[in-house]
Amino acid sequence: QVQLVESGGGSVQAGGSLRLSCAHSGSAYLTYCMGWSRQAPGEDRRRVSVIYTYTNSTYYADSVLGRFTISQDSAKNTLYLQMNSLKPEDTATYYCGARGIGDCSLSTPFRDWGQGTQVTVSS
Repeated sequence: QVQLVESGGGSVQAGGSLRLSCAHSGSAYLTYCMGWSRQAPGEDRRRVSVIYTYTNSTYYADSVLGRFTISQDSAKNTLYLQMNSLKPEDTATYYCGARGIGDCSLSTPFRDWGQGTQVTVSS
């Protein structure tokens, strides 16, 4: 099992930026595919972005394409999500997830999850 700890959430005004971080325990076999999902109150958890850590291939949901950037620092065992041009509809709890080798897409189910970090965007 991979331990995942998110940080970096907060409150910003529309148009602002935040960078989320996800520190993980670093098991390469269990973190081939990592990503971010978000869940707003009363809604299902939805995938925002994923990265195949072996090749750095990335995928984004249409709603964040061009505004969010997922990246990793393997030396620090940390996953990032840079969020720019934030909108009120980006308000949600953001979760970091991971799984081992295999499919890595926006629909890939994750095996391990962090506890989440809250992002609130005001208009």
